[in-house]
Amino acid sequence: MVDIATRVYNHNFKIDPIVRSLIDTDFYKLLMCQSVLRNRPDTTVTFSLINRSTHIPLADLIDEGELREQLDHVRSISLTRGESTWLRGNTFYGKRQMFSSSFMEWFETMRLPPYQLERKGDQYELTFEGSWPEVMLWEIPALAILMELRSRAVLARMGKFELQVLYARAMTRLWEKIERLRAIKGLKIADFGTRRRHSFLWQDWCVQAMAEGLGDAFVGTSNCRIAMRRDIEAIGTNAHELPMVYSALADSDDDLREAPYKVLADWHEEHEGNLRIILPDTYGTEGFLKNAPDWLAGWTGIRIDSGDPVAGAETAIRWWKERGEDPRQKLVIFSDGLDVEKIEELHAKFVGRVKASFGWGTLLTNDFRGLVAGDRLAPFSLVCKAVAADGRPTVKLSDNPNKAMGPKDEIARYKRVFGVGAQERIDVIV
Repeated sequence: MVDIATRVYNHNFKIDPIVRSLIDTDFYKLLMCQSVLRNRPDTTVTFSLINRSTHIPLADLIDEGELREQLDHVRSISLTRGESTWLRGNTFYGKRQMFSSSFMEWFETMRLPPYQLERKGDQYELTFEGSWPEVMLWEIPALAILMELRSRAVLARMGKFELQVLYARAMTRLWEKIERLRAIKGLKIADFGTRRRHSFLWQDWCVQAMAEGLGDAFVGTSNCRIAMRRDIEAIGTNAHELPMVYSALADSDDDLREAPYKVLADWHEEHEGNLRIILPDTYGTEGFLKNAPDWLAGWTGIRIDSGDPVAGAETAIRWWKERGEDPRQKLVIFSDGLDVEKIEELHAKFVGRVKASFGWGTLLTNDFRGLVAGDRLAPFSLVCKAVAADGRPTVKLSDNPNKAMGPKDEIARYKRVFGVGAQERIDVIV
């Protein structure tokens, strides 16, 4: 097993780049990329970095030259033969050849498009523009690079023995969490922590610890490279990006109202089983479910990713019952701001009522809270979102208005079209 503290202390970029391969990304990104390549290959999309935690001065902490070096390195990467073989021949969600030959032929020759980087005060303005299938693959590596460069900036000030103690404490903290999770009968949990991880090496260690400590309760990781290296399941379905872009491309209010369902209609043609998971909160969960076509009630489950998770799950349960579906046979994936206490609470609340599962993110792969003076390694909220499609702005409303994004006039229009009323603000921790 890698001695992380020693690797950090003896750091050398040439043997330790942050992003090591094109599949050092979340599985859902590749699934969505294949769908986009099939359905909307000619759309031009712009992604932008958004630091919700503005008290973290990224441009003061991270050297611009080092950031560019890491971003340029990612642009030099191509899919290896072993990675291609794994994607082509492995079984995902019980299905062989999940990725079509046409997608794989495209992916094997793809390189990430150029980026635009500019310092604005104590923050960086980082944007990516290009054809949707290509530019969307920047999101995860961009976030991983910024998060790890921030970690490295803090760790560079620490001595060898201090680093050893830091990682020993972080490892102990995670193992204590795992011991608590062991007590939850019927638990199903996956690693969703790639985008805001402390580092690649730390995420890899966390996944191995979860696999050893939880056994069958640990169902996999969203990170494709770690899944391949550790021979575990790659986990993931779809994200807000799809309805945000489809909606931006809508030509009328009626088209806008139907756009989130068009996304899932396209997805329905490509996937089945546990990949048919609804993500309803892009423009408000209640309104989405109220107006959803009946065929969506037959899908496998739902992912709760913003707002009050209890309220979201209760809304889904009522919706299934109203449409003659048995909620006990439905999968509910909780994935927003989770830590052990919340996982324990939600599992106890819904055990026997639904098939509850958990996608554990930042507080699995980046919980260094209180371990460094000044809490300089505490996780923070950094996102990279699609902000425009074919020149039109995107909008996200969310069940938590603190996560909303888009021009004010467009936010008002989307609220009107989707019938979004009063919303409760919830602090965005990670």
